[in-house]
Amino acid sequence: MADRVTVIGWDGSPLTPAARSALSAATLVAGAAHHLALPEVPPRAERIRLGSVDLAARRIAGHRGSAVVLADGDPGFFGVVRTLRAPEHGLEVEVVPAVSAVAAAFARAGMPWDDAQIVVAHRRTLRRAVNVCRAHTKVAVLTSPGAGPAELALLLEGVHRTFVICEELGSEREQVTVLTSDKVADHAWRDPNLVIVIGGGQGAVPGPGWIAGRDPGHPQQVRGWALPAHEYGDDLGSGESAGLRAAQLARLGPRTGDLVWDIGCGSGALAAEAARFGAAVIAVDADPDACARTEAAARRFGVQVQVRAGRAPHVLESLPEPDVVRVGGGGAEVVSACADRRPERIVAHAATRDGAEAIGAALEAGGYDVECALLQSVELDASAWSERERSVAFLLSGRRRERSP
Repeated sequence: MADRVTVIGWDGSPLTPAARSALSAATLVAGAAHHLALPEVPPRAERIRLGSVDLAARRIAGHRGSAVVLADGDPGFFGVVRTLRAPEHGLEVEVVPAVSAVAAAFARAGMPWDDAQIVVAHRRTLRRAVNVCRAHTKVAVLTSPGAGPAELALLLEGVHRTFVICEELGSEREQVTVLTSDKVADHAWRDPNLVIVIGGGQGAVPGPGWIAGRDPGHPQQVRGWALPAHEYGDDLGSGESAGLRAAQLARLGPRTGDLVWDIGCGSGALAAEAARFGAAVIAVDADPDACARTEAAARRFGVQVQVRAGRAPHVLESLPEPDVVRVGGGGAEVVSACADRRPERIVAHAATRDGAEAIGAALEAGGYDVECALLQSVELDASAWSERERSVAFLLSGRRRERSP
């Protein structure tokens, strides 16, 4: 094992005395091509072009001497330190950090970033990174080849955002470009780059913050879930009772990085509440009034909801792939169309047993394990302990079966 392993961050500025001292004693140096070209790298040191950090870590573990790993920005922030410290490599490292690429990008843009979401986009996580950009008003995206600004913009089709694209930060070729998302795919972008994605209409909370990222104490974030009808203007449909909504949300489990379809969104109550969990939401309804109410609910609670007017199942063909789906109207035909898109979970409800059986059969045929419950809730007037309102519904939920290998 290497006698000493030092990870040095580099942001284009002169190396610190601690970094120069570690480099001068190094017998092995790993880094990208521009790192290995630094004049401080000892000419006799073994050099490893850093591609796979796992492979480099194995080489370092077998090296006798002092090893240095050079990385851009802060190597402890979505960087190589996590891989080097993984138990299978057994490396203890010293870290000399630099300004992270995210901090540098926001500095170039002249913007605070404590209220930003930060995601890494590569081929496996690109869709989830895009969903975060749909759901949040300020997102920093650390990109990779094949998951860069153009791909982000193409997948955000129909969602207007402003991109601040920072290419080769810290180098002599550094360039910062500001474009609207509909123009980004028309350009070729140099790697490495970082994209700040801004927009959506809900501004930051005024005054000093207290927590990084999304503030759960935002004034528009009302405490609680499955809120009562008066929070939505007392304009809830028969399938939107608080109890039914709570059960649907529990089975969907929307979370940051997910895309939720809310089909037959009605008042927008479930769409707004799913978005409050941090998920991206596309709400669909054929009724223009329902679309308007859903947009109003999103504004009321300070969340991002994309509303599409149209009738399911036809309108679903042009929507991006969902993670979870709530079917608020359309019955078995719409459920079958959703199952064809293979979301992880689907929830629906029915007013009659025949309707529930049809939906259950559609879920089963689509490859889902089906659960059905009969929900009854009774709202009481606490002053007189008399019944005020009663609702009954069959709740159906489907969980996608994993295909056999």
